[in-house]
Amino acid sequence: MGFLSLFGSGGGIKKALQQGGVVIDVRTANEYDRGRIPGSLNIPVDRISVSIGRIKQLNKPVVVCCSTGDRSKKAYTLLKQNGIKDVYDGGNWQRVLKVYESL
Repeated sequence: MGFLSLFGSGGGIKKALQQGGVVIDVRTANEYDRGRIPGSLNIPVDRISVSIGRIKQLNKPVVVCCSTGDRSKKAYTLLKQNGIKDVYDGGNWQRVLKVYESL
């Protein structure tokens, strides 16, 4: 999935954030501490599986991001497989930050 397709018709990241969606940054805690999206949650990709219940309880659209898009894709797939329907793969966190700042 290309970056621009995330913003195409049918919603996407911007719409999810406008609806009160939560950004889950799946980078390591060290990476997250060096820069993040305000209000985002840090759940490293290797902790996504054990955090499914917590994420479901948020009852909000979810945008996952990381540094390059590899880990966010993995997290996106895990969330979808575990019944979270309103989830978006944001890829690079800095690109998602630009969308967040444009709201």
